[in-house]
Amino acid sequence: MSSQQMLDNERRHLAGLLVALQRCAWFLHQSEGKIDWPLHGPFLEKHRKDVDLFETLAAINERFAKLQDTLAAAMRHTALLMSEPADSFLKVLVFYEKLGVLDSAELWQQSRMARNMAAHDYETDYAIIAEHFNTLHQLSPMLYSTTQRLIVEVQARLAISPENSDFQQEFDTLFPTSL
Repeated sequence: MSSQQMLDNERRHLAGLLVALQRCAWFLHQSEGKIDWPLHGPFLEKHRKDVDLFETLAAINERFAKLQDTLAAAMRHTALLMSEPADSFLKVLVFYEKLGVLDSAELWQQSRMARNMAAHDYETDYAIIAEHFNTLHQLSPMLYSTTQRLIVEVQARLAISPENSDFQQEFDTLFPTSL
């Protein structure tokens, strides 16, 4: 395989990641829209057997993590295509913070910690569960705006757009370029 073919494959991969980002952001936003925020422990305790509520919360947990993971992969991949150092993710975060794609590397790390705690903690205290989901909900706009700005940056610097328009209209409506 020639170096041009390898580069074309990497560009196609990034175009696919951009669609995945739009899809992840849209589904997370839709799931969050089903909840009356903020959540409170007594409410969750009262509705502890509400399957629809807890399925929605599980979807939010999963979709938040999926968006963040996909965003991290796209950020690293974009940095590599831009010939930027990507040997540590902290360098990637600092690079995107300087570009204005990411508001704050520290906020990203906080959201990563919140996401990881949920993945490894099986809490039964409803107040703590409510606090966790309220935190994810408060951090979601940072993921949405980072996603939107990364897509704009990739289009401007690398001339790569999402590989299809499956979620383009919904994404543009929910997260306009002016973020």
